[in-house]
Amino acid sequence: MADQVNRRFVSAMDKSIEPLLRGFYFYRLLPDLPLAEFEPDTAAILILPGGDSWMAVQHTEITSAVRAMESNRRPVAGICAATLALAHAGLLDDRMHTSNGAGFIEKFVPDYAGASHYRAAPAITDRGVITASGLAPVAFAAEIFRALAPERADDIATYQSLYVRGFMD
Repeated sequence: MADQVNRRFVSAMDKSIEPLLRGFYFYRLLPDLPLAEFEPDTAAILILPGGDSWMAVQHTEITSAVRAMESNRRPVAGICAATLALAHAGLLDDRMHTSNGAGFIEKFVPDYAGASHYRAAPAITDRGVITASGLAPVAFAAEIFRALAPERADDIATYQSLYVRGFMD
């Protein structure tokens, strides 16, 4: 399905965020360009992968990139602890969202003012911001595809159902 979405996808990084390139299961992300070369106005979406490193510190470079994407009316997505980056940017203060449980964001983002908008759900999209529990990668992916290819809603629902069930019959 990803290859059927005709958009340009690029991952970006900076040495200061290198710890973010190792996810929860120790997978390694290989960025396409340095974060300094990231151009929000040319990106289709900014996807922030989960992992424990988001809980250590606010990554101001990422906060800036998230805010730039929102200013350009481009979708941003965060799963698991990456929802903390969205909270640091202030994007969850007035949007419906989810994360790794009620009270999770407050533990790590002192200025977070969106607790009343938190919902216990696998994934939520609200005005271009996609959030998901770390336990809901399929729902997260489906919301991303819906944001990028809304005309494929029926196909996305079919694929989501297949992956949730885990078999074709």
